[in-house]
Amino acid sequence: MLGSQMIKSQFPILSRRVNDKPLVYLDNAATSQKPQVVIDAISNYYTQHNSNVHRGVHRLSDESTRVFEESRNSIASFFGAESEELIVTRNATEAINGVAYGWAAQNLQAGDVIVTSLMEHHANFVVWQEVAKRTGAKLEFVGVDDQGRLKLDELRQKLETSPVKLVALVHVSNTTGTVNPIKKIKKIIANNQKETPIRLLLDGAQSAPHMPINFKQLDVDFYVFSGHKMLAPMGVGGLLVKKELLESGEMKPWLFGGGMIFSVLPEATEYNPDLVERFTAGTPDVASIVGLAAACEYLKTLEMRKVEQHDRELVLYAIEKLSRIPEVKIIGPVTPAQAGQSLDRLGSVAFIHQTAHAHDVSQILDSEGVAVRSGHHCTMPLHTHFGWQATTRASFSVYSSKTDVDALVKGLEKISQVFK
Repeated sequence: MLGSQMIKSQFPILSRRVNDKPLVYLDNAATSQKPQVVIDAISNYYTQHNSNVHRGVHRLSDESTRVFEESRNSIASFFGAESEELIVTRNATEAINGVAYGWAAQNLQAGDVIVTSLMEHHANFVVWQEVAKRTGAKLEFVGVDDQGRLKLDELRQKLETSPVKLVALVHVSNTTGTVNPIKKIKKIIANNQKETPIRLLLDGAQSAPHMPINFKQLDVDFYVFSGHKMLAPMGVGGLLVKKELLESGEMKPWLFGGGMIFSVLPEATEYNPDLVERFTAGTPDVASIVGLAAACEYLKTLEMRKVEQHDRELVLYAIEKLSRIPEVKIIGPVTPAQAGQSLDRLGSVAFIHQTAHAHDVSQILDSEGVAVRSGHHCTMPLHTHFGWQATTRASFSVYSSKTDVDALVKGLEKISQVFK
């Protein structure tokens, strides 16, 4: 596993105490903490280089532009994408909305079908409900089995029988931790391609922090992510779009104004031929982009292959420990999909305490310095499907350790005492 204690020392907030106990932060699926190198990168930008980009010939503007472009290149490289394929957004939600306005509004019409699933975060659910209303397209859902895995036969059936134009799926579930089998999904899509291509969007908000992502190798049309879940500041994320969709104009700008133009006349505006410029309207949040680049470089030093292995070990350890508590029911996959395979789960372990409401569980754990998340985790359709009123979720990052899981288990012992 990663050297969690050494890594923990690089995150200032993790030295805090809560209720006079060491902070055990297990709410990383909601947002991650920030290492000092990210904080320093943002501070350095504001104290040394702050100026608007591309709009000045003075020294600071030139430096800010250079830092901005270098940071974009670093982020794109982290995801195995070309710089032109990265559109910087505020978060994954805005990125999905970007696909809705920049692609769906031009390419969907009445009778077309959008396919998503019951395990989606609301960001990849509500957006497509709205698109269906506005375009007349139909929204259909793929179900999940008892362990929270996508029903691939249902996906196959929908693609065979319906005029599907877009499949929009989560890569890793923020509630069950399920890792969707993208290769199998792509094969199903490929076998059912019709005259008009079926586009595939992946919500990578929970995969980007936990596993190596190579946009070229994934070979999906759209991939979205949020910086704040991968050690970067809030308010910055990205949308990766296949270059051919940008060059052909199939994916169009959805924000307009200064920066993304080539010429503006009273009767018409010509957009910038440069793909980066065309999708950058207005002043970008350079400091946050610098912070995201610093987070990407930090994760590179840890090696994402090792990050994924660290995470998988923590998930298995948490499942093992929580399974010993009679009052706890773990949700999501607990055994591999097939014998001999590794457990297709990353990032988190959510559970139901049979004698206490999730909010009570969270409050009592907080009294022990353990921060977890309770509620429906922006996956209300999934909770409704299974009849869960609410669940408690412990989620991990690079600084999480087996000791943290032990503190969680110890805190749950207090719950058993309170709710005898």
